[in-house]
Amino acid sequence: MTRRTGTARRALLGGALAVLLATAGAVPATAADPGAECPPAQPNCNVWDDDPGTPGGGGNGGDNGSGGNNGGGGGGVCQWEGRTIPCYDDLLGWFNSGDGCYYKLAESPPTEPPEGQQWYLKTCSGGALGDQTLELRDAPPPGFGAPPDPEELARRAFASITLLAPRASVAPRKDIGPGLVGLPVWMWAETGASQFGPLSAAASDRGLTVTIRAEVARVVWDMGNGDEVVCTGPGTRYRADGPHAGRRSPDCGYHNGYPTAGTYQVQATTHWSVTWTSTGGDSGSIDGVTRTTGPVTIQINELQVVAR
Repeated sequence: MTRRTGTARRALLGGALAVLLATAGAVPATAADPGAECPPAQPNCNVWDDDPGTPGGGGNGGDNGSGGNNGGGGGGVCQWEGRTIPCYDDLLGWFNSGDGCYYKLAESPPTEPPEGQQWYLKTCSGGALGDQTLELRDAPPPGFGAPPDPEELARRAFASITLLAPRASVAPRKDIGPGLVGLPVWMWAETGASQFGPLSAAASDRGLTVTIRAEVARVVWDMGNGDEVVCTGPGTRYRADGPHAGRRSPDCGYHNGYPTAGTYQVQATTHWSVTWTSTGGDSGSIDGVTRTTGPVTIQINELQVVAR
């Protein structure tokens, strides 16, 4: 799918291309496939080759909602004195945001508690192990016994995988020769599990397990002139001796080419689908996960019509 901001001059380009094809004897060309769209002004179709773009950022930063694991805790995240801490900790128990203390049932209480009461080990100062006391309570403190948060476990599982921006390539290739106005451009991206998926990971807490699956749903190519091309996969590498040499890409291309000569910077952004399911029956997604490649430069020249 292509979204274009300007598509003028198509009729003129079509006519110019027709004249070129009609006068092919006056302009040397060695198309890999007779009748293909290999540019007549090019010495051969080898100009249609890849130009690797430097990959962009990788890993899973905080912008994707991936939370870290603080002290082995789970069950969501809580705030205390400007810090983000786990609402549950395997050693300390559950966090009470009202007083900033963790609570867990005392394993060796000093005395038997009266009927209807319980001894709790209370750890304050946001979990500082040196500040622990025993407290007899009539009822559990707020937040005590809360089950694991499946969304937090999904974020924890997501933080354990690495998503990379793929290396982007285009044809024609700038360092071999320029392309021409109105003729097809091929785009493709490096494939691999970290670049396109699918990847999976899991995180568990107190009997609940959440499993995530991540894979690229679409690739949006910024053609450097305001146009975008949306592809559903990595695209096909151009090969001068391949069955589609000189023609349009079969699955990911800027089919009508650039309407204006110039030098353009092409980038690709992969949009990931990250979904999760839990053993408790919940499911959801982590949205807004993208990776953007480094730029690839493409040079486009005017289509020259030679008439005799």
